[in-house]
Amino acid sequence: MANYWNKEIECMSREDMKKLQSQRLAAQVKHVWDNVPYYRKLMEEKGVSPEDVKGIEDLHKLPFLTKADLREAYPYGLLAKPLSDCVRIQSTSGTTGKRVVAFYTQHDIDLWEDCCARAITAAGGTKEDVCQVCYGYGLFTGGPGLNGGSHKVGCLTLPMSSGNTERQIQFMRDLGSTILCCTPSYAAYIGETLHDMGYGPEDIKLKAGIFGAEPWTEEMRHEIERSLGIKAYDIYGLTETSGPGVSFECEEQTGMHINEDHFIAEIIDPDTGEVLPEGSKGELVFTSITKEAFPLLRYRTRDICILSREKCSCGRTLVKMTKPMGRSDDMLIIKGVNVFPSQIESVLLKVSKATPNYQIIVDRVNNSDTFEIRVELSDDMLSDTISSIEMLERKISDDIHSILGIKAKIRLVEPKSIPRSEGKAVRVIDKRKLV
Repeated sequence: MANYWNKEIECMSREDMKKLQSQRLAAQVKHVWDNVPYYRKLMEEKGVSPEDVKGIEDLHKLPFLTKADLREAYPYGLLAKPLSDCVRIQSTSGTTGKRVVAFYTQHDIDLWEDCCARAITAAGGTKEDVCQVCYGYGLFTGGPGLNGGSHKVGCLTLPMSSGNTERQIQFMRDLGSTILCCTPSYAAYIGETLHDMGYGPEDIKLKAGIFGAEPWTEEMRHEIERSLGIKAYDIYGLTETSGPGVSFECEEQTGMHINEDHFIAEIIDPDTGEVLPEGSKGELVFTSITKEAFPLLRYRTRDICILSREKCSCGRTLVKMTKPMGRSDDMLIIKGVNVFPSQIESVLLKVSKATPNYQIIVDRVNNSDTFEIRVELSDDMLSDTISSIEMLERKISDDIHSILGIKAKIRLVEPKSIPRSEGKAVRVIDKRKLV
């Protein structure tokens, strides 16, 4: 039986949800027009005013917002409430150029934590659970969001943050943690460290994990579930729109339900900006319709995915988004081919003797791209002959070629020789000077 945090909203009829979204959208557009000169200017340039947006059918009339707009308007140019009404800022994890900061009123914090509570409840969380939050805290949204959601549900919350993995496992064992919240790459690392410490899934009480903030594949999900003895749930969010909890996975694990009472989702053609019909693959765009301090209208996420309203066995009527299939802005273009790291990860995780720990190294030599993938061997292959290792390298290279249409140099390296990450994994090193 499905677990709901707010059944009335999560199972609301499509017609009632459209009415609610339309009311909130019209009010939000007026709020932004009255309080954000930067966005009012964008609307005027497109020839649209609040009177033109009466409901969700008018959403397409509004201009897009991009991360470039957020950087241009930094720090206060998109603030829609007096600074004295704001109680917190959060910031993106980017390290280049101007950072993106998002502002929150107490109302915004409450709604954000409510969204995270829905995710934890959907993963089976109750006030009887011990929730270990290993996302980063501070300016990063992962820790504060899941921490607040856990409090709302009534879980005993362990605000561990990331790092010191052996201590994480000690607390996990001593305090009987049942739900783990972190990045998928860190969850995989915890599973690896657990094994290295001589423990297995039977030595911990974890039942579920809520993982997000970076791309991960179904193969990686299965590996995490195996190593930790849990059910692994996906969660999605952006600092710009609030943080984790924009969408979340239910027990069906076939996509993430979007909290449509707070966010309207669209799929557009990333090149033309044209809104695509349901079921199309394209760039995900979000409009926040309840945020007070930092409401973004038609924000381009650059994440590539598909929306679906197919009936879900959990009973929720909230639209589903697929796991992002890459990004329209940071995908690698190698020898003219679009390459997403998730494609490579999927291949590696199907090879029994390789591990999901890898790095893609791209460079340009004599005006030609070089493409190398370093992959860690599993422990049991260290004793294999050079010829069998070379055979495995050829197999991985052939598999990559069959998917991408270009060849990669595969270099198998010793176990644990690729630096581990306790936050977001560094999967790509692009040495090309492409500017």
